[in-house]
Amino acid sequence: MTIYIGADHAGFKLKEFIKAYLGKKGHRVIDKGAFTYNNDDDYPDFTRSVAESVRDNPESRGIVLGGSGQGEAIAANRFTGIRAAVFYGGREEIVKLSRVHNDANILSLGARFLAEDEALKAVEIWLETSFSGGRHNRRIRKIDAT
Repeated sequence: MTIYIGADHAGFKLKEFIKAYLGKKGHRVIDKGAFTYNNDDDYPDFTRSVAESVRDNPESRGIVLGGSGQGEAIAANRFTGIRAAVFYGGREEIVKLSRVHNDANILSLGARFLAEDEALKAVEIWLETSFSGGRHNRRIRKIDAT
């Protein structure tokens, strides 16, 4: 699977860790930045690049990382066809439901709230979970029509 990944300074270290892990698992990982740690960078720049890439390649998925993951999800969800879900810890079932019910194609991770192992577990669940379709297709169409 092709996975686009991007992060600002707050998510940079965790992005690099996840990127290496996904590469070892055989995924095609395309890094959309940041490419170096820069405390003054802005998450919308990297999120936009990931969201545009996922929008233009519907079979792909994206992962964005920031301090809380909230701003990244807000920025990503401005793009038609993008459904970004936030995870910054807690019950992992929410990650699964983001795929089953919402066909989330971007996972936004709050790096300041996740240990590396928690982040990897969330990513694995998210990548392994399929969209259930059915009545949820109607809801996705309504979201995309707004």
